[in-house]
Amino acid sequence: MNADNHPHRKRSAYPDLPLPRPFYDYTALEAAPRLLGQHLIRRTEAGDIVCRIVETESYGGIEDKGSHAYGGRRTARTEIMFKAGGAAYIYLIYGMHYCLNVVTAEPDNPQAVLIRGVQPLTPVDAEYMAANRNIKIKRPSDLSGGPGKLCRALRIDKSLNGTRLDAPGGALWLEQGDDPVSLDIVQSPRINIPYAEEYVSQPWRFYIKDNPYISVKEKNEQAFTWT
Repeated sequence: MNADNHPHRKRSAYPDLPLPRPFYDYTALEAAPRLLGQHLIRRTEAGDIVCRIVETESYGGIEDKGSHAYGGRRTARTEIMFKAGGAAYIYLIYGMHYCLNVVTAEPDNPQAVLIRGVQPLTPVDAEYMAANRNIKIKRPSDLSGGPGKLCRALRIDKSLNGTRLDAPGGALWLEQGDDPVSLDIVQSPRINIPYAEEYVSQPWRFYIKDNPYISVKEKNEQAFTWT
C-alpha cells in the first residue's frame, strides 16, 4: 500500500508530537487558551482525521457553578472529572448532542475544558467530517463550530468517554500544533449556562479571533493576554 493511502497515516505537515504530559496538570482555566491551536486526532476507518482546536470553554473546580462537579458533585457521570488529567469526558445534552471535554489537573480536583470548535487541517479531513454531518454545509461553522457539531462530524460519542487523550494511537488523542502564544486569542462569557448565577459572566470562553470555524462570534469579545 502506498504510504499516502495508509489508513493510519496522519495527513499533516506537523510532526507527530503528543502534548507534554505536564500539560494536563494545568487547571481548566490555564489549559483552555493553551489548547487553542493544538490538534485533535480521531482514528477512523478512513484514516486519522486531524483537526485544529479553535474554541474552548473552561469549567474548573468545585466552586464553578457552571460545572457538572460544582460543590464536589461526584456521580457516575462526573466521576471521570475527578481522575488525573488527560482523559476525555464525554456526555450527552438535550438527549441528542455529545460534548467532548479534556479533563485536567490532579486527581480529586474536577477540572475540564469543553472543546467548542475545531478546524479540519486538510480537504480530506473536511470531506470525511462533512459526510458525517449529512447536511448542506453553507459556512465553515456549520461543519464543526459547536460542541455537538464537532462530535457528530468526528463520530465522537459516549463510547469514547474516559479515553486517554495523552496516549497517541488510540481512538482519540491530542498532539502539538501551533504555539498558542503566537495566536490572536480573544475571550468572552461561556454559552448557554444561565444556571451558573454569578459565574455566567466570567470570560472563560476562548477562541482564535475571526476563525471561521468558531460557533459564535461575541460582539464584546476581549483580547486575551498571557499572565
